[in-house]
Amino acid sequence: MSPARVIVGLSGGVDSSVAALLLQRQGESIGGLFMQNWDEEGDSGCRAEDDRRDALGIAGRLGIPFHARNFAREYWAGVFEHFLAEYRAGRTPNPDVLCNREIKFKTFLDEARALGAEKIATGHYARVAHRDGRWQLLRGVDQDKDQSYFLHQLGQDQLAATLFPVGDLPKSEVRRLAAEAGLPTAKKKDSTGICFIGERDFREFLGQYLPAQPGEIRSVDGAVVGRHSGVWYYTLGQREGLQVGGVRGRPAAPWFVVGKDVARNVLFVDQGTDSPWLLSTRLWTEPAHWIAGAPPAGPFQCTAKTRYRQPDQTCEVRVDADLSLSVAFAVPQRAVTPGQSLVLYRGEECLGGAVIARTDAPTIEMKTPDA
Repeated sequence: MSPARVIVGLSGGVDSSVAALLLQRQGESIGGLFMQNWDEEGDSGCRAEDDRRDALGIAGRLGIPFHARNFAREYWAGVFEHFLAEYRAGRTPNPDVLCNREIKFKTFLDEARALGAEKIATGHYARVAHRDGRWQLLRGVDQDKDQSYFLHQLGQDQLAATLFPVGDLPKSEVRRLAAEAGLPTAKKKDSTGICFIGERDFREFLGQYLPAQPGEIRSVDGAVVGRHSGVWYYTLGQREGLQVGGVRGRPAAPWFVVGKDVARNVLFVDQGTDSPWLLSTRLWTEPAHWIAGAPPAGPFQCTAKTRYRQPDQTCEVRVDADLSLSVAFAVPQRAVTPGQSLVLYRGEECLGGAVIARTDAPTIEMKTPDA
């Protein structure tokens, strides 16, 4: 039997199941491959074995070859070590972006080619187009499910070898197709968050690798208003989990994280969702990745997201000599967070992006109330 032309990344979820179904209906020669990216210990909530069984069930239902591979070692080296280093430095990383670049569209793609395939397919809500001699990454049609933000680190070679069969469909249609075809994943709950954390408490999980280091929570004027268990457990704009109650002489308004001093282990907070300490109009990034292989002629205007699901924000982008970006927004942005990804768009096309390094939000100086 000749090898499958397309290997579908079967995750055990409904999206990848329907991706395989659609390709088969188009007459493609396909196989399925399940990726295990994390070695579970005890009841992690990740449910990799359940997902593997569901993926195997889909392959059986469709009558296609099934393969399973353990990429946990590659995931640890290519994604998780960076994830920990970023948190240790007080930044907030986005491991899904790195996982796509290093595992799903590199290690998985290499494995698919080793199996004799020409292309891979996944259940991501995004689209690929070929125009004017180059490949483009486009948003998924379902705006609520669009995943191009997490795919902005892909390049020409990867897009040339990738299919996104559900990118043209709304989620409701994907579930309808799955139910109509009798796929066992039709009503399966969508996975959320990062697999290696699963349903567990995030702070509890991170504490296994970055042990608690209690310290002071201070207001921006230096008053101690509470205690924290480790500055790396918090991110800018966070409200939940601070446990800062009523503070004498302060309004009865919620507190938000507005800064972190990792060296002194101090967490800074302020009241009000639009605290001026959270607002910025400019940011600077690490060297950028461009899906086309090079940036547009600059400076140029486009829209951007500084976090997933954020509405598009109008901005002007300058590419600096070291290939990093200087970005100015038309309106102030809230809680732009170093370590997260800035992703750039022109209409439906994702241009690429970069990791946010810093912003022009006010800098909180370490001081005491009497200073």
